[in-house]
Amino acid sequence: MSKFALITGASTGIGFELAHLAAKDGYDLLVVADEPLINASAEDFKQYGMQVQSVEADLSTLQGVDQLLAATDGRQIDLLCANAGRGLGHGFLDQDVADWRRVIDTNVMGTIYLLQKVLKQMVARDDGRVLITGSIAGFIPGSFEAVYNGTKAFIDSFADAIRNEIKESKGVTVTTLMPGPVETEFFARGDMLDTSVGASDSKSDPRDVAKDGWDALMAGHAHIVSGWKNKVQAAVAHVTPAAVLAEQHRKMAEPGSAKAQ
Repeated sequence: MSKFALITGASTGIGFELAHLAAKDGYDLLVVADEPLINASAEDFKQYGMQVQSVEADLSTLQGVDQLLAATDGRQIDLLCANAGRGLGHGFLDQDVADWRRVIDTNVMGTIYLLQKVLKQMVARDDGRVLITGSIAGFIPGSFEAVYNGTKAFIDSFADAIRNEIKESKGVTVTTLMPGPVETEFFARGDMLDTSVGASDSKSDPRDVAKDGWDALMAGHAHIVSGWKNKVQAAVAHVTPAAVLAEQHRKMAEPGSAKAQ
């Protein structure tokens, strides 16, 4: 029987490209997103001759994660790409509670609930691979993306901690993929198209980011910062005062900053 991969946020962007790589590598797929587009995307993944199942579920809720896990029908998950995420632009004081809470519930609560469920089984049998999509945003105080960057700081830190907790399980690997800005629907969905970063044409290609993540996952690496510019930015962030980083982030994420380019 083929190995089985579960990939979240697979309708577009990085998750879509990860699903292609997994199917091409001989994995049957269970793919999920919170939009009907996931069903059309699943048809595209079938070109590699693998079994592909799609689920439309809201992973910002425990019920949505349970719905996803129920769709496995008890099949062993050999690989998990915990990629689903949501962004949100504008000043924190101007954001609706429902909007920023959904970012937190998707990026943090839903992600770690899914990880706990899947990793328990992997550790019990001492076999499995996990790729978690974090971000270099987790290293930077995110002015005008304060909640999003905060969630990625949590995820980057959480992944490091869990990796240490399960270090005796040599057959289980946890890899954190940390890209910078990527050319996806993220900025449109987060209402950030009028920002400097949203309007920039230098964002990474999701195919390149997914390939970096996949290669690191298969090699069992702990981390991968995708793209040399992002590697430099991540390194600089570790030695730059938070106030400076926040001001730099403001210049690229403040609404209307695209006009200042």
